Amino acid sequence: MKARSPLNVPRLGVNIDHVATLRQARYPAGSEARNAEPDLSVAAALCERAGAHGITVHLRADRRHVQDRDVERLRAGVITKLNLEMGNTPEILEIALGILPEDVCLVPENRREITTEGGLDAVTGFKQLQPTVRRLNAAGIRVNLFIDPFPEQIEAAVKLTVDGVELHTGAFAGAPPATREEELERLRRAAVFAHERGLQVNAGHGINYVNIGAIKTIPHLAELNIGHSIVSRALFAGLENAVAEMLALIKAAV
Repeated sequence: MKARSPLNVPRLGVNIDHVATLRQARYPAGSEARNAEPDLSVAAALCERAGAHGITVHLRADRRHVQDRDVERLRAGVITKLNLEMGNTPEILEIALGILPEDVCLVPENRREITTEGGLDAVTGFKQLQPTVRRLNAAGIRVNLFIDPFPEQIEAAVKLTVDGVELHTGAFAGAPPATREEELERLRRAAVFAHERGLQVNAGHGINYVNIGAIKTIPHLAELNIGHSIVSRALFAGLENAVAEMLALIKAAV
């Protein structure tokens, strides 16, 4: 493969939503229930102790996993960086402005989806996103958009004056062998396009211990947000070990 430059060592943000998913399966009242476990704050602390550079949670409008109280407790306890994923809704925006995470990543939401199914359409939703981005920026919160790796979405992100984009890697992660390289090349081109326009380039969705090597060939990556794969590995290896294993793969030579 032709050398691609520059290839940075991206930071790791661990998404702990599915720690909350496990808790909610047994304790629908969430962190307010007596004896509710597992504890998201403990999970965040273990991830940080293992070397994670940040903690990511998605406070959904339907509150299917992470609850308001979780975000409050994480804000008080996280010592690296709190990245709050959120839909563009007035209620969640007010919570974000009250909590003041370091980063907000605006994502699409569909109540019928199992998990986020695609990137935010910043072109169609431009006018609705503008006031949200302005208010977050005014509060000193860094704003990223979770988008599919297409030039028109990146251009919309630039016009919205956000700080960066998180490229949706789900199409690559789920691609059959015949189209896998095509999807990866699309991500590479998008990363270069976004970087040239002054945006920080992050990536996430479907990244795991097997495909991380290919993901690392995407240039200009600043941060990877990985959740399901790490939480799944933690069932067998423990959360600290699962995070440490992913960090070692991220740092390994391409």
